[in-house]
Amino acid sequence: MNHLGRLGLAGAMLFVLAACEQQSGVKAAGGPLEAGNDPYRVLAPIESGNLLLFPVVRAGSKSPGATPFITLDEGIKNGEVEVTEAGRVRGLVRPRGGEPVFPVDRSRGDEVNTLVLVNHSRQPLLLLAGEIVTGGKQDRVIAKDRIVPAGGEPIDLSVFCIEPGRWTESSATFGAAAKASAGSFMVQPTVRQQAMVAKDQQQVWNSVHGAISQMEIAAAPSANAGLDAGSGGPYPRSIGTTSYAKAMQDSTVSAKVDEAAAPVMKSRDQVLAQLRQEHAIGVVVAVRGEIVWADLFADTELLSRYWTKLVRSYAAESLTAGETQPAPAVADAQRFLDAPSGGTETSEGEVGVYRYRELKSGGAETFVLESLLPGTGYDVHISKLKLRTQERRIKSLQIYR
Repeated sequence: MNHLGRLGLAGAMLFVLAACEQQSGVKAAGGPLEAGNDPYRVLAPIESGNLLLFPVVRAGSKSPGATPFITLDEGIKNGEVEVTEAGRVRGLVRPRGGEPVFPVDRSRGDEVNTLVLVNHSRQPLLLLAGEIVTGGKQDRVIAKDRIVPAGGEPIDLSVFCIEPGRWTESSATFGAAAKASAGSFMVQPTVRQQAMVAKDQQQVWNSVHGAISQMEIAAAPSANAGLDAGSGGPYPRSIGTTSYAKAMQDSTVSAKVDEAAAPVMKSRDQVLAQLRQEHAIGVVVAVRGEIVWADLFADTELLSRYWTKLVRSYAAESLTAGETQPAPAVADAQRFLDAPSGGTETSEGEVGVYRYRELKSGGAETFVLESLLPGTGYDVHISKLKLRTQERRIKSLQIYR
């Protein structure tokens, strides 16, 4: 079936996300998540190999309009955003007529879970959990969503290592991980979850080990060649790296990811044009018939700017082993979004800049990045993940370590 032909409005249950509260801390979160009272509706899916991508639109109210943000890829490419090890903070500073104020400790050395970032641009910088930066003493992944004001001083950036085993500098500053033919990318949902939910370096490393092992199996010459008599499966093809980013840049692995994403990426412009026509602002993601994730943005333009790296991360997830279930329907994806975010809520952020909320429930977690900058006051990015499914997937990955 033509994947563009399946795009269109589909009647479904609506859900309303409620406005973020202005205080930080922990509280009960006993109802559905709300985001500026904007109801969301799920559309018919786009098929891409083992993936189903359900576009999501706002059903009732208008978009907040053009968003002011620069992305990490854009900032690094044009030189307006710099990232480096914590011990090299002086090298990032560009004094503007006086001794600047440093919100970071300049006397400390390099640290595994902290980098330093400076946004020299005239636009606020949007960072998403799961985005990869390569270089320094080891490759890292952004730990949580945040907004960095325009023209600010150096800030501490919370990260996790995704390259265990290296602690020697490959470059003074970091770049956005990229494959020349495919652009930049972010870690797949299995690894992304460990950074966002577990917030534990060892668990991130475990998921990286498992993901690389699965990539090696996927990159084996063929499903019928080199069978391991003990396991009944193909011999893994050694990629020869502990780095998630370098594994994704391996030519054979990259080709497998391209193949998994082909129905979307080969007609990328057509898909994005259709998404813009439908005013889609996000997707619900199903892998092998299981709904595992959702990414929603403030507007269609932000979704389109992240589209390639998001699709490739979902495609990488689809390479993992697992049982294939019957394809979910639009109503199933809508129920995933509609499910109340019960349990507890934690909130952090920067006054007048952003608030980042985590809403926990028994089967899912939702993360909301709200912009508090002048002229905004809306949710910029929402992630929702299905914990139970993802945890089973992590265990299946780790058996290949």
